[in-house]
Amino acid sequence: MPLIIPQRYKLKLLPETTEMSIKMLKDAFQERLAKALNLRRVTAPLFVLSGTGLNDDLNGNEQAVSFPIADMGGRRAEVVHSLAKWKRVKLGAYDIAPGFGLYTDMNAIRTHEQLDNLHSLYVDQWDWEKTITREDRNLEYLKDTVRSIYRVIKECESLIYAEFPHITPTLPDEITFIHTEELLQQYPHLTPKEREAEAARRYGAIFLIGIGQQLSDGTRHDGRAPDYDDWTTPNSDGYLGLNGDIVLWNTVLETPFELSSMGIRVDKEALLRQLDICGCPERAQLNFHRALLNDELPLSIGGGIGQSRFSMFLLQKAHIGEVQASIWPEEQIAECARHNIHLL
Repeated sequence: MPLIIPQRYKLKLLPETTEMSIKMLKDAFQERLAKALNLRRVTAPLFVLSGTGLNDDLNGNEQAVSFPIADMGGRRAEVVHSLAKWKRVKLGAYDIAPGFGLYTDMNAIRTHEQLDNLHSLYVDQWDWEKTITREDRNLEYLKDTVRSIYRVIKECESLIYAEFPHITPTLPDEITFIHTEELLQQYPHLTPKEREAEAARRYGAIFLIGIGQQLSDGTRHDGRAPDYDDWTTPNSDGYLGLNGDIVLWNTVLETPFELSSMGIRVDKEALLRQLDICGCPERAQLNFHRALLNDELPLSIGGGIGQSRFSMFLLQKAHIGEVQASIWPEEQIAECARHNIHLL
């Protein structure tokens, strides 16, 4: 999206205070998230071997940063996009029981991003994954998990307000659940992003269900890779999908603000169905996919929560570069500086 310069933007925290606040927020959030979802911390890789199916494809067409490993005969490794599939493998390796899970600090490089207020080459997020039972693979379990995460977000918003009373809370008490098909029916003449903006503006915080599935007009609200989230299983609302995005309304930028992508993960049936829909059934032969099809991996739910986006939103910053160190075009740095937006 184009760079947004908010009118009359005021710097609410100096850079030094911002740095201390980021640490306070990150410590508070991950401690509360771990308690709310019964998670324990594990160490994550920065890169994985190419050709194993372990890296995530996000929308299905992004190219990972890769490099040859000299001491392994030139075999290639690639920097992770996220850790959705890696985490599921770890759940099985650690034999984590249903109702419990893990989280980690994920660091990634996404060279395809258009650099703007919300998107950076550098991605940092809390990646989490939790073992579930077959009976948990339903919409209500997904919604209950989203509500738990949202309560933690609200707690951290209150924490910032207690420390800095001039940063007033903006989030509603409850998050609203909407399916992408419902959104299409409500706003049939708008684009998916315009529909998302209308809903986020109206409710303040939404969980948009069914990201990746085909809508009644033949389009998709947004893309999703076929081999981690389940976006094709019928749910109790009469639609398809057991996944979604947490989207907040950003009052600084006056725009929707995606904070988390998450969902119940594919089982064998959903994996094969979605590989077929996406025209890549050959992926079933990759290591990760074979393990899933051979019942070697647990059923799970999981997602990623952007750390810099989380800090940016709660500290009411106008640019993600105010809360993370990355690389930005010189003209963007200069334009932001002219409007009191100082990138790290």
